[in-house]
Amino acid sequence: MKVLLLYFLIVNSLTFLIAGYDKYLAIKNKRRISENTLFTVALIGGSVGLLLAMILFRHKTSKTSFIVKFLIIILLQILALFLKLTNKI
Repeated sequence: MKVLLLYFLIVNSLTFLIAGYDKYLAIKNKRRISENTLFTVALIGGSVGLLLAMILFRHKTSKTSFIVKFLIIILLQILALFLKLTNKI
């Protein structure tokens, strides 16, 4: 269990830093980190970190397509957690 918590702490911290760096690049009008990268790190467990970065940095909050895709990832994670907790998978 400790390993899993450590994993989520690292992944969410990394995701938060990546999203913050992407916001910095956006402000400086430099080449950005791809949305697919942000979605990938969110999908592997970094959705909390990405959500915090979106709120704190106001990053990607006005881009509807990004928010919809991010919500789909969160819903899939909630579904997977539910199925795991109810021993369906």
